[in-house]
Amino acid sequence: MNNLKTLAVVGGGTAGFVAALILKSRFPDLTINLIRSKKIGIIGVGEGSTEHFAEFMKCVGIDWKTIITECDATFKSGIMFKGWNTEDFLHSLSADKRPTIGQYSFLYGKIISENLPNRMMNSHYAWENQIYAHNINEDTAPFNQYHFNTNKLNDFLTKIAISKDITIIDDEILDVTIADDGNINSLIGELGTYNADFYIDSTGFKKILISKLGAKWQSYKEYLKMKSAIVFPLGDTEEYNLWTLSQAMDYGWMFKIPVWGRSGNGYIFDSDYITANQAKTEVENLLGHDVEIGKHLSFDPGALDRVWIKNCCAIGLSASFVEPLEASSIGTSIQQTFLLMHRLPNYTENTIKKYNKDVGDILLNIRDYILLHYLTNKDNTQFWIDAANITLPDSLQEKLELWKNNLPIEDDFNDVTQYTLFKTGNFIQLLYGLKLFDIEKIKEEYNTVDTSLKKIADFRVDGILNYEKNTLKFGHKKFIQLCRQNKLLL
Repeated sequence: MNNLKTLAVVGGGTAGFVAALILKSRFPDLTINLIRSKKIGIIGVGEGSTEHFAEFMKCVGIDWKTIITECDATFKSGIMFKGWNTEDFLHSLSADKRPTIGQYSFLYGKIISENLPNRMMNSHYAWENQIYAHNINEDTAPFNQYHFNTNKLNDFLTKIAISKDITIIDDEILDVTIADDGNINSLIGELGTYNADFYIDSTGFKKILISKLGAKWQSYKEYLKMKSAIVFPLGDTEEYNLWTLSQAMDYGWMFKIPVWGRSGNGYIFDSDYITANQAKTEVENLLGHDVEIGKHLSFDPGALDRVWIKNCCAIGLSASFVEPLEASSIGTSIQQTFLLMHRLPNYTENTIKKYNKDVGDILLNIRDYILLHYLTNKDNTQFWIDAANITLPDSLQEKLELWKNNLPIEDDFNDVTQYTLFKTGNFIQLLYGLKLFDIEKIKEEYNTVDTSLKKIADFRVDGILNYEKNTLKFGHKKFIQLCRQNKLLL
């Protein structure tokens, strides 16, 4: 490992702990210090994960029931989009694996070519907030995504880190000294000076370490217009949705994330059109009551031109920030760290170059996937009209041209790292939800499928329509309550 014996992670948010825990799990003999300042705190806006969190849990050795009880967590099957088009749709890959011939998903082909309702893309229980008993066992959670109480997640990850001999240091880093060869030499804190062989910058928007090494921010504002957010809590509800709600608003979208005892909410909007006060008024008019704004955030969506320079790698908000429409932040931190885990031993300048290229592809994939959401037919405000008419980057335009006549296949993503977040199933569900497919072309493609495969597709659709009505099932909130009371019999 280039004789790496010590590693310092600076930043105590989710990204910092994800990096420290994955790397400690992979390199148990590596001495890892995590330096954080309790004065700074954590952003605490994003409270939802992608399916990549399940891989993080597996790597680190975290049990799903512990996440539920320790972090006030609920399950997440995906994201429900309300008001983005004429029909609500759920982006969820939690259902059984879709049958394919080669890389072609003929089940998706049937659903789209017959213009079936969007809920045919997923399992009914996800829409109806139900958890089936036969989907539960000790080792596998019924879903691989979660909603968290961010502060409790942070406390939990702190406890796990300490149990794995990661040293937690409470100090604020004020400066960074650079050696003659361009590497970081030391960190200057309020209480002391810290040295390590390698450094992870998870200092959020401040980018305290990586900015000293010459990293530059590349804005996505040409394509992603959201730049402001207000966030606010709401009280408990009788049932918990099995999905994050993304409600289209007049000048952006509002999220609702259920956790035990409350929900986290926010309105992500374009401040070129409205102010934070106007956004608050729009939320209150929709909900029918006042809300108390916890934070008002402004941001510039984008990413660093290089996330790894010399002996420092930026992970988390210090490396990139895209609006939380698909909860990509934690997922990106996880994927980045897994990739770093493979590249860290015996790294060279060529290794760093390859890593930066791969992470760049991950971030452009997120940028393009988020941008695609705004290609709607909504025209009730000038914001939505303008959003749908943005000139697309070549990377997205070329794929949309490819998908005019055919469903996406895995080979369409072979030019980027396997750690990319959004691939075939993600794009198919979004394109169908936004009604961007040429149904007749998709029907022509599906009609080339063998009759025996069509019968399989028919059987699967019938199974979705007549989903196990006699199977024992729990409401989502009831299931969470049983988990918290340790009364769930597996």
